[in-house]
Amino acid sequence: MFTKISFNFKGIRIRSIWMFTFALLFVATLSSKAEPGIDERYRKLLSTDSPAKDSERLNELFKVRWDYLMHEYPEWATFVGYPGQNRRWTDASPEAVARRNRDLDTPLKVINSITRSNLTPAEKLNYDLFKQNIEEDIEGIPFHGEYLSINQLGGPQQEIAELLASTMPHKTRMDYEDILARLEGASNVVSQCLDSLKLGVAAGITQPRITLRDVPKQIEAMCEPNPTNNSIIKAFYEMPADLPESVKLELRNQAIGILTNQLIPSFEKLRQFMVETYIPKSRESIGMSALPNGAAWYQHNIKSITTTTRTPEEIHELGLREVARIRAEMEALIKRTEFKGDFQEFNKFLRTDPRFYFTDEKSLLAGYRDIVKRVDPQLITLFGKLPRLPYGVKPVPKYSEKSQTTAYYEPGSLIAGRPGYFVANTYALNTRPKWEMEALALHESVPGHHLQLSLALELEEGPEFRKHQGYTAFVEGWGLYSESLGKDLGMYKDPYSEYGRLTYEIWRAIRLVVDTGLHSKGWSRQQAIDYFTANAGKSEHDITVEVDRYIVWPAQALAYKIGELKFKELKEFAKKELGDKFDIREFHDQLLCNGALPMDVLDERVRDWVASRKTQ
Repeated sequence: MFTKISFNFKGIRIRSIWMFTFALLFVATLSSKAEPGIDERYRKLLSTDSPAKDSERLNELFKVRWDYLMHEYPEWATFVGYPGQNRRWTDASPEAVARRNRDLDTPLKVINSITRSNLTPAEKLNYDLFKQNIEEDIEGIPFHGEYLSINQLGGPQQEIAELLASTMPHKTRMDYEDILARLEGASNVVSQCLDSLKLGVAAGITQPRITLRDVPKQIEAMCEPNPTNNSIIKAFYEMPADLPESVKLELRNQAIGILTNQLIPSFEKLRQFMVETYIPKSRESIGMSALPNGAAWYQHNIKSITTTTRTPEEIHELGLREVARIRAEMEALIKRTEFKGDFQEFNKFLRTDPRFYFTDEKSLLAGYRDIVKRVDPQLITLFGKLPRLPYGVKPVPKYSEKSQTTAYYEPGSLIAGRPGYFVANTYALNTRPKWEMEALALHESVPGHHLQLSLALELEEGPEFRKHQGYTAFVEGWGLYSESLGKDLGMYKDPYSEYGRLTYEIWRAIRLVVDTGLHSKGWSRQQAIDYFTANAGKSEHDITVEVDRYIVWPAQALAYKIGELKFKELKEFAKKELGDKFDIREFHDQLLCNGALPMDVLDERVRDWVASRKTQ
């Protein structure tokens, strides 16, 4: 499980929105130049003749940078509801990548020209986070993540259809004309992905071959000649009822023409390259340490994703301790069930007994909807402030479900008029046990990702980048912490669901061991699978998909446990220090009131709040 919210463009970390959406720069645009007027606005901020105060210059810097990002990454602009970008794609050409890398120097110069001591406490926090983001993005330039522009979890074979069919507005004729304009440029999206892959082959930076086994089939799904079955133009078969039939037919025929004459040939070319060239030339190794400058790259990922300075060895040892602790709790729970068998036999029982599985997709989705709607009215007992944005439950798209993980969350947008979604995988129902559903639903919807991310989007003060900032350790740590709140919300009433919660917790602890093992300690893929299998009651399919995810997304999986442990540490600290003054609703509101934060900043702010609360 993950949230599609944290992705990296080359040269700028977008801590928001989707996991892999345009994550490694595979998309194209109508222009490779920065938004007109941006350079002039930066020059004014750097001018020594400017009469503006430091706080005014800081807030203008945030606005300039936000406008720059929305123009450079129009898919992101569509997602957040920023106007005027719905016909464009991001430029992923080498020239554009190099330009954006150079462009990082200017906002860094501006932020360094501002005297921090002249700012208010809130402005100092914004200053620190903005500067840290820019500096880390500059640190990431040498690693060439743009060469890894496709894998089993993301790439144009998934994101083009998702953007056009799900994310873009679908209400008016103008909306559909925007979709057509993007569809017209989508073949260049695919071409630039192919070009980046070629550069990666030449540089020795490729995806591990074993993880690419399903990608040709994913691309092939985008080449479906029957337009009614092709996900890319799905929107043109679900048009608003108030559009005249003649308009619907006109728009649909244009879409079919572009799909047939431009986009399918582009995808066929990409598929051929993948099968005949890229996969044969991709690397046999699986760890990031095998890539050029791989050890430094992995450490950079750890720093960025966990917002800590922990080393791979420290994280590995932490994982071993957590696995041992949770495993002991699982063993004790098995004894309470009076099951006659050991740990592995109990896990086999849970994986194979038909009582634990639905036999049709609709029942699985209905089961999730039942869980989250039972949780909704209980949230007020743990939170003083709840978000306005609604959410729903829907299945993972068919074209990606086989290689996709158990579930993920898609953030919504009040501005764009789009709800959040808990997206559940309905592929291979015999690998989706009922006993894991409560923990999973709490993580992906409420009080997990939907609640936290929606509250961040609804922050009334502060710059836009703070509302969309998604430090992975905070976001995924909160998701895992939310699972532990289940008993307070009326969940885990039977031992199997409680065991499911422990299974999910040990799963995240296993990640600390496996991720560092793969990318720092030279573990083989089978070694990682075997360790996972020995310590968790997950199905073979789930385990394989998860390990392959860790292989292509180094360090991301570390965020969950590291973040969760910090939230639990701070709760115990606050309870101990405040005693009778401790209020769980007030504490949770304090955790979430500033959006996502790095772990050290969160720690400092909570401890300051506790000290202030003690004196009241």
